Amino acid sequence: MTMPTRTSIAASEITGLVLAGGRGSRMGGVDKGLQNFNGTPLALHAVLRLGMQVGEMMVNANRNLSAYESFGVPVWPDGLADYAGPLAGFLTGLERCETPWLLTVPCDTPMFPLDLAERLAAALVEADAEIAMVSAPEPQDDGGPAVLRAQPVFCLLPTTLLESLIRFTQGGGRKIDAWTAQHRTVLVPFDRASDAPDAFFNANTLAELQTLEGARAR
Repeated sequence: MTMPTRTSIAASEITGLVLAGGRGSRMGGVDKGLQNFNGTPLALHAVLRLGMQVGEMMVNANRNLSAYESFGVPVWPDGLADYAGPLAGFLTGLERCETPWLLTVPCDTPMFPLDLAERLAAALVEADAEIAMVSAPEPQDDGGPAVLRAQPVFCLLPTTLLESLIRFTQGGGRKIDAWTAQHRTVLVPFDRASDAPDAFFNANTLAELQTLEGARAR
């Protein structure tokens, strides 16, 4: 699909979506988005952090919906059955989004940058892309220098891609990067000297969440 050439994307044109619909398997099955980070539920922390950067906010969750609704933003469960993964959240977000653009973030990465939306939008326009995806430093298993790796759950995309995602998921597709590979996608590096090296560190376990608890929110 050919997208019209754009010169900019305003914050008011973007809806932020916090993905909190997982099983929390590596946290022992707890609802990850409701676990506290420095006294605030992870998902609420993400709502507040992203809400400063976009026009609208919503949450994708599949259980404890009343708890998420207490955050004061719309909450939508997956349309796909059996905890189909983050791409099911993308699909729900695109179906419910009332702005031209959707920006997705996971609930378990509480220190993502405060200029996330601005930089993704600028890169998308500059590259004349359909999707902008974060690329962030990750440490290597052998202890070597950190290397840039795509972070597929951090994506800015237009609502016009809804039909494409419906086709992909109806065909059994569940991997974000397998779907985004079908579209013009720009990887946006977050490796400036001023960027926090752990900005995209995610807490998969309760132990990892505890290590983040003392980190200074940026």
